[in-house]
Amino acid sequence: MLAPNAPADIADTGIAADELRQFIERIERLEEEKKAIADDIKDVYAELKARGFDTRATRTIVKMRRQDTQERQEQEAILELYLQALGMA
Repeated sequence: MLAPNAPADIADTGIAADELRQFIERIERLEEEKKAIADDIKDVYAELKARGFDTRATRTIVKMRRQDTQERQEQEAILELYLQALGMA
């Protein structure tokens, strides 16, 4: 059974099937590119580690740099508060 909003011509003309195939192929290409980029990032972290840098710290820094400045400051303040509450500051 076709999805409720599937093009009516998918079963009889093949036109929508071609369009669907193009979407699927685009997704597959993008997934391949995403995997290649993930492999590149993995290689950079391996190189970083080989040069003596701490990968956990650098991953944290990368994550922090993606955050909005205000959001990051709020999280840091909460972390500091919790550390103080636990006598770890």
